Amino acid sequence: MELFKSMNTESHTHSAASLPTEVEKVKCLIIGSGPAGFTAAIYASRANLHPVMYEGMQPGGQLTTTTEVENFPGYPEGVTGPVMMEDLKAQALRFGTDVRWGLATAAEFGEGIHKITIDGVKLIEAETVIIATGAEAQYLGLPDEKKYAGSGVSACATCDGFFYRGKDVAVVGGGDTACEEAIYLAGLCRKVYLIVRRDQLRASKVMQDRVFKTANIEVLWKHQTKGLIGQGVVEGAVFVKNQGGADEVEVTVPIDGFFLAIGHKPSSEIFKPAIETDEVGYIKTTGVTSMTNIPGVFACGDVMDPHYRQAVTAAGSGCKAAIDAERYLSEKH
Repeated sequence: MELFKSMNTESHTHSAASLPTEVEKVKCLIIGSGPAGFTAAIYASRANLHPVMYEGMQPGGQLTTTTEVENFPGYPEGVTGPVMMEDLKAQALRFGTDVRWGLATAAEFGEGIHKITIDGVKLIEAETVIIATGAEAQYLGLPDEKKYAGSGVSACATCDGFFYRGKDVAVVGGGDTACEEAIYLAGLCRKVYLIVRRDQLRASKVMQDRVFKTANIEVLWKHQTKGLIGQGVVEGAVFVKNQGGADEVEVTVPIDGFFLAIGHKPSSEIFKPAIETDEVGYIKTTGVTSMTNIPGVFACGDVMDPHYRQAVTAAGSGCKAAIDAERYLSEKH
């Protein structure tokens, strides 16, 4: 039987003492606990797949860092991210999902049985695996990004733009995503500053043209972010223009929102090279399904979605993954 192996690069080698000492066999293993993972768990539980879920490094996923969610169906008054994820978890538990804390540290895929190591010490042998590990937004690494998280700093214009209607905001980035976010925000905000560290955009020509034709978008060329200012919430950003040049100057721009649009990193590292991904690391799925290139292994949520990255689309893909897993097992048996 041919096996496919992938190990976390930080734990590529193991001493005998660090090899998994406990083995458990499950029908359906779900890795990750965001909207995709919990929706997959709800559907898999109701299909009697007896799913086991490992919540990962950030139980509840990225939404646990979101203060207010107003665009998820079923919450007419809005809901905080942590509360919404607790609701999803409670629903999964109600139907019998075995939710556990733990981190997948290695993966070995084979024909019929897939072996996932948890925390380096426990081996799960699963007939089906649903990967719902999500993706992380890339940040500049400034202390102020954490200081003002949820108070003016965001990595999702579609999620949070509504809160900045009629206000002034900045978008950092020079690619297609940054341009798309700036254009989206321009439809809501009074003024959008697009912060570009170079003297040109990396975005496609069509996206550049749209930015330049949008009256309330101003591109600040050759600007690098130094920090954010404000009492409790973002009230402005400090930039360095022409950094390192003879004409270097510090510029302060009054803004209410600071949006990062410099990319996302899918949490797919331990599954490569066995699982096919694109050049960024998003897991490739077959057609409209959640199936990966390995039978019995499915992917859902932000780890396979470079386009939408919304809680509701992640939840929908989690539903698909559970249905695909159930059908796979039905055909197999």
